[in-house]
Amino acid sequence: MKQKLIKTWQTAFLAALIIGTVLIIRHQRSMPYQHHEGMVFGTTYSITYQSDRAYQADIEKELKKVDEALSMFNEHSVISRVNRGEYQADDTEQTRMFFDVCQLAMQISEDTEGAFDITVAPLVNLWGFGFKKDQKPSQQAVDSIRKFVGYQKVSVDARRKSVTKQDPRIMLDCSAIAKGYGSEVVAAFLRNHDVENFMVEIGGEVVTHGINPERLPWRIGVTKPTEDSLSTGGELQTVLNVTDKAMATSGNYRNFYYMGGRKYAHTIDPKTGRPVQHNILSATVLANNCAMADAYATAFMVMGLDGAKKVLDRHKDLMAYLIYTDANGDYAVWFSPSLQSKIAQ
Repeated sequence: MKQKLIKTWQTAFLAALIIGTVLIIRHQRSMPYQHHEGMVFGTTYSITYQSDRAYQADIEKELKKVDEALSMFNEHSVISRVNRGEYQADDTEQTRMFFDVCQLAMQISEDTEGAFDITVAPLVNLWGFGFKKDQKPSQQAVDSIRKFVGYQKVSVDARRKSVTKQDPRIMLDCSAIAKGYGSEVVAAFLRNHDVENFMVEIGGEVVTHGINPERLPWRIGVTKPTEDSLSTGGELQTVLNVTDKAMATSGNYRNFYYMGGRKYAHTIDPKTGRPVQHNILSATVLANNCAMADAYATAFMVMGLDGAKKVLDRHKDLMAYLIYTDANGDYAVWFSPSLQSKIAQ
């Protein structure tokens, strides 16, 4: 009798479990996907996620915090106050964000031997890609500014919430990592609200999880590096399956200008103080963290093909898809062997 009751209870429990699973799957299949678009950090964002509730207002609050932490164009942001020498330690979430990003930036700067450097802003401005644009700078002007450029000249203590600059003229600029970090902040918000299927994209930096509205892996295109400064083209080089990954792309094909018949791209090599002249046209990096992918994509543009390969050899958690010009001036592609299975076309 006892064994019969146990068997009956087990059968009832199994039936309830199956019915519950079916109901959950049905609810998940019928749950709508929300989609929001807008402007942030001087670029566009596009966010798609599966939820009964629309979180756009909450998401924009999170993005505002990132802006208040990292935007050089927001005079009240943490980074702007640091640059002006007016920063005082506090316990706000914006301050925590600033130090999280600075710590990661310093680690990647060291790993790439300074190819990624958040102190490069004065050189970017000098060459006409920042707040001002002037004639081609002289070598003397470049050398004078290089004296206060270099990540080694900044000390960041996240525990004490302090930043020490060897020279007050040193300017921090997190624009090469902020979009990726912002994408991670939104992704964390969605995870905290039990959203399992989502795609977050800010200015081309992407974080995905789960499945798309067609119940397939998220697929993200890599744009061909054509000279399209207004981004009106958009022809795809390839498409990658990037579910449960972060992806960021850096390229010199949209932000450049011509002067005296020569092309000057916006990626500045901190070591030389001049726009890079490597043959990489765009670097797409896949990683577990979008801020990291964003920073390494920038570093690879500075390091060139051989330098990027050396970093990738050390970091098996990173994958890259690099488009470059070969010896004949034709487009060529190199990608991490581990990326082969993610190429959809």
